[in-house]
Amino acid sequence: MSSHITRLGLISAMHQEQAGLIEIMQDTEKSHRGMRDYVSGKLWGIDTVCVLSRMGKVAAAATAATLIERFGVTHILFTGVAGAAENELRVGDIVVADALVQHDMNTMPLFPQYEVPLLGLSHFSSDKSLTDRLAQAAADFVTHDAADMISEEDRASFQLASPRVFRGLIASGDEFVHRQERRDALKAAFPPLLALEMEGAAVAQVCFEFGVPFAVIRTISDSANESAPLDFMQFIERVASRYAFGVVKRLCVQG
Repeated sequence: MSSHITRLGLISAMHQEQAGLIEIMQDTEKSHRGMRDYVSGKLWGIDTVCVLSRMGKVAAAATAATLIERFGVTHILFTGVAGAAENELRVGDIVVADALVQHDMNTMPLFPQYEVPLLGLSHFSSDKSLTDRLAQAAADFVTHDAADMISEEDRASFQLASPRVFRGLIASGDEFVHRQERRDALKAAFPPLLALEMEGAAVAQVCFEFGVPFAVIRTISDSANESAPLDFMQFIERVASRYAFGVVKRLCVQG
């Protein structure tokens, strides 16, 4: 697979997670397909198609397949937020996926738990070259840009310390995990698990089946426990959207 991004498909689940990116695209053209707006244009010189998938695995899979089949993207990047599954992670940290798994996939006794039927896989590895570049872009962002892009008020409000970048396993499911008991059960099922969200593994499966390189990056918004719904939307608008903007900019500038 080529490491050069010829046409990037950029997916987020919610409007706030792409705030600012579509507005600065050049030479834009909008296409409405399958109840979604696909905005094509240039982001820092990279031919890009931005789209909001909405929440959940089916929505994300349909969006990824359309980007590949209809818009001819060569690489897909999913940006958004996630709940922490690892105690070491703090709100404001970044997780870049090395692999993704669907934690609600269970066709036992026909197939092993978590394995996707007829594929023989439970974990889908992200593209190493794209993920390496994404992790470097995230590291450069937190080192050089984050302090200027997040206001002092917001850093205090969300108790943001110096953000860190982690790489590892992310699990997806059609469930907003907001109970400590559930989080602990998923962590026990997948000991290396870093973060929980609702779309990435579905995108990973689609990209695997089509042979398209992909990467997933998530900003930790909560601890996937009873406090998860608190200020969730405000965090996306005031923090996560700026993370996504800054990291995507650095990735595109890399070429």
